[in-house]
Amino acid sequence: MPTSSASSVVATKPLTKEDLIAYFASGCKPKEMWRIGTEHEKFGFEVKTLRPIKYEQITALLNGIAERYGWDKVMEKERIIGLKQGMRSISLEPGGQLELSGAPLETLHQTCDEIRSHLHEVKTVAEELEIGFLGIGYEPKSSLEDVTIVPKGRFHFITDHLTRASTTGPDVFFRTCTVQVNLDYSSETDMIRKFRASLALQPVATAIFANSPFSNGKPNGFLSVRSHMYIDSDKKRTGMIPFVFDDSFGFERYVEYALDLPMLFLIRNESYLDCKGMTFRDFMSGKISHLSDEQPTINDWEIHLGTIYPEVRLKRYLEMRGADGGPLGMLCALPAFWVGLLYDEDSLQAVLDMIYDWTPEEREMLRTQVPITGLKTMFRDIPLRHVAEDLLKLAKDGLERRGYNETGFLNAVTEVVKTGVTPAEKLLKLYNGEWGQNIDHVFQGLRYS
Repeated sequence: MPTSSASSVVATKPLTKEDLIAYFASGCKPKEMWRIGTEHEKFGFEVKTLRPIKYEQITALLNGIAERYGWDKVMEKERIIGLKQGMRSISLEPGGQLELSGAPLETLHQTCDEIRSHLHEVKTVAEELEIGFLGIGYEPKSSLEDVTIVPKGRFHFITDHLTRASTTGPDVFFRTCTVQVNLDYSSETDMIRKFRASLALQPVATAIFANSPFSNGKPNGFLSVRSHMYIDSDKKRTGMIPFVFDDSFGFERYVEYALDLPMLFLIRNESYLDCKGMTFRDFMSGKISHLSDEQPTINDWEIHLGTIYPEVRLKRYLEMRGADGGPLGMLCALPAFWVGLLYDEDSLQAVLDMIYDWTPEEREMLRTQVPITGLKTMFRDIPLRHVAEDLLKLAKDGLERRGYNETGFLNAVTEVVKTGVTPAEKLLKLYNGEWGQNIDHVFQGLRYS
C-alpha cells in the first residue's frame, strides 16, 4: 500500500516516543475499511541474450508506460526512477527489478485485475524494446557482477550497510524478487493477533510459494534461496522477531525494537545524508553531533521502518514478506491465502489455536529448514504439507464467509499443497528432464505473457 513520499518536513515540535506509537495506532480501521494491497517484483531480461536489462532499457520502459498508459513519472536528479498513477506505483529495486505497489483494494478480484492490467501494460511496451520479465524468486542465470545497478540515492546507503552486515546482503538486494500482501488491523489487539498468526505461519507460505531453486545457471541446493539469503543478511533487522509472541507485545514494543536499529540514511531537501550507524533512539536524543541540526520527523520514522526486513513487518498495516515471486496465478494466490486466514475471525482464531503451543525453537527451525525442504519439512513428526492442508482449508472457508466468490484464487496452490510438490521442485524436474539441464528454458517457461 503506497505511503506518503518523503520530503523535507520541518518538525513543529520535538518527536516523542508517544508520537511513534500513535503512528501505528493511526493505522487502526474498522473492518468495513479493511483493504488488500499487493506488491510484487520481477526480473527484466533481454530476449535475445537473456542477460539482465540495462538501466537505459528500464528508462525506456518506464517512459513508454508513462506515455502510453497515462502514468506520472517519478524523478530523482533528472532521472526517471518510477511511475505513479493514483494509489498505485511502479518502482525500481536496486538490481533493476520492476515492482508494482498496488492500490488498497476491497476484493481479490480487484487486486488480481490490477496485477493483470499491470503485466499487460509492461508486456506491451517491453516487447517493442525486445525485453521480457520473469516470475521467479531469484535471478536464475546471471552473476552478481552482471546485475544492473539502479542509480537511486537510497540504494547506495542500503547496499553499503548490507555489504558490511553479511556476505549475502548484496544478493538479497540485487537478485531477489518477492510477492507480498499488506493487510489492515482494527485495533492494537487485532494487530497482535494477526501479527502472531502470520509470523508463525510465514514459513508455511515460504514453502507453498518456494520458487527460487536456481543460481548462476544451475540448481543451488534450495527450493527458496531467496528466503535462505535473508537468514544471514542482517540478523538484527530480519527474521522471526520472537518478541512478537511475548505477553508484553504491542505497538510500544515494536517501537522499542525499531528505535534501537541503526538508521541507514536521512532525506533532506531531496538529498541523502549518511547516519553513520546511529539508531533512531540516538537521533531523537540528539546524541550524534554530525546531524545535531536535524530534527526527527514522522516521515523519518516512516522511512526508517521501511529499512527493517522481518518476515512480517509492521507499518500502519501488516506486510506478509515470506513468499518468492512467481507467475500470475501465484501472485493472486498469495493475497487470497492471507486474506482468507486473517480477515475472517473464525479462521484467524483457528490459526491462533493451532500455533498456540509452537515454541520459539520450532518456529526458528521452520524458518531455517523450509527454504531447503519446503513442504516436506518434518514438523512434529509429520510433513509440513499436512499443516498447509489445514491452513488452505481455513483460508478457503474464510474467503467463503467473506462472500465475494474469491476461493478460486487459491486454485493455483491447491495442487501444491495436496501433493507437497512446490513450484521450485517442478522447475527442478523440468531442468533435469525435458530442459536437458539448460537453464535458458526457464526464461520461456516463467516469462510473463
